[in-house]
Amino acid sequence: MILVMPNGCSVPYLDAKASGQQVFNAFAAFEGELLGDIIPYVDSHYSVEAHPLNRALCGLSMGGGQALNIGLGHPETFSWVGGFSSAPNTKKVTELIKAPGEFKKNFRLLWISCGDQDQILNISQSFHKELQKQNVAHEWHLDSGGHDWNVWKNDLYFISQKLFR
Repeated sequence: MILVMPNGCSVPYLDAKASGQQVFNAFAAFEGELLGDIIPYVDSHYSVEAHPLNRALCGLSMGGGQALNIGLGHPETFSWVGGFSSAPNTKKVTELIKAPGEFKKNFRLLWISCGDQDQILNISQSFHKELQKQNVAHEWHLDSGGHDWNVWKNDLYFISQKLFR
């Protein structure tokens, strides 16, 4: 397995005075870089199988929202998606999964997780509950801890055992 860990912010520098919308726009622009630059680069420079069944997208915090938004929005590219402590940039389930039946055909794993003391637990929990309501297969993992590396390293450990099986 090859791990690629790019910076999910598509501007070189965000001023401390940047508005919340400017920050969200910078993170949203990452989708174009990932799909148009990073993935083609990896595909052309490494021995990888360029197929959705062989590609996962996971992220933590703001990257968790990006992973869900981009990964679920591009079933032609990803079959494995994980959002760890996903941040407020996470789109609604109904925006990302318009046809739950099609989702079952294209995705092998959707992993949603968060720490039980995370200040933004409500975002991941709401996403999980909406997936349940829509009858979308996924795995929900509630860990003990906050919005920190101790929770995310557990997420990485658990999801890595499930990928590409």
